Amino acid sequence: MNILVTGGAGFIGSHTCVALLEAGYEVIVVDNLCNSKVDTIDKIKKITNKEVVFYNIDVTEEKDLDSVFSTHIIDGIIHFAGLKAVGESVEKPLEYYYNNLVSTMMLCKLCKKYNVKKFVFSSSATVYGDNEIPFREDMKLLSTTNPYGETKAMSERILTDIAKADSSLCVTLLRYFNPIGAHESGLIGEDPKGIPNNLMPYITKVAKGELDKLCIFGNDYPTIDGTGVRDYIHVVDLAEGHVAAFKNITPGVHVYNLGTGKGTSVLQLVKAFEEANKIKVPYEIVDRRPGDIAECYADVSKAEKELGWIAKKGIIEMCKDAWNFEKNIK
Repeated sequence: MNILVTGGAGFIGSHTCVALLEAGYEVIVVDNLCNSKVDTIDKIKKITNKEVVFYNIDVTEEKDLDSVFSTHIIDGIIHFAGLKAVGESVEKPLEYYYNNLVSTMMLCKLCKKYNVKKFVFSSSATVYGDNEIPFREDMKLLSTTNPYGETKAMSERILTDIAKADSSLCVTLLRYFNPIGAHESGLIGEDPKGIPNNLMPYITKVAKGELDKLCIFGNDYPTIDGTGVRDYIHVVDLAEGHVAAFKNITPGVHVYNLGTGKGTSVLQLVKAFEEANKIKVPYEIVDRRPGDIAECYADVSKAEKELGWIAKKGIIEMCKDAWNFEKNIK
């Protein structure tokens, strides 16, 4: 089966490509490389010893995307491509709405044209808003707290409405929590361009000496130590969740949380990183960041029951693998 992976050169996309190839699927990657690197494709090939078809195109460009659909028989799509930083989305809402929504609609349009019926969407725990924890798939979604989360919620609604109009369409919405870590080979991991927006690559850049210190946004939240609490999941576990979702996809719309079901505070993660890698990470407490909530972690029982999937790797392993990757970056 040929699976089109949009954003497949990115952090989560690249690990999912590895998992798909190892599970016997053929992979076609589309990525505009705005926050990823082309040599990631070669690293995927090196890890798996398998070929990957790659197109450097933007998913919002219909003509370019159509050429991929017309060239290949595509059996399904896993859609990662999108801008993904909460704080940046508050500063640049228009870019986020345009990029993240148009890309989803463009894919849906071409799925209809080329009769592609399987669609797995990379959604996010941000769709829950500031809700009761743990977050469950059947809970009412509150207003999201930032434009990034809103683009994910709106994309979910677009896909749901399209599936209602076509009963043969299979849509799985994967709401995942906070992926960190890296592939055990150290070849692929999270390597954003410019100053990192996410916590773990910021920690690793500070540990490496490329950045002076970590800024922790707020220590006055109602949490165990005042810092924000998140459900950190190893990116390899997350990638396996996508393979499980694709293997089990059926007509209709299905929603799954992908997380560990456990919360870890920012300070706890920093201390775990220091313990795992025997290195100090200097930090400073600064004001809260717009769009952040105090605490979020998943109820993951549905994914375990229906997909037979569960996260296996712990925080220490996540910290070791992230640092191992960082040390390999030239």
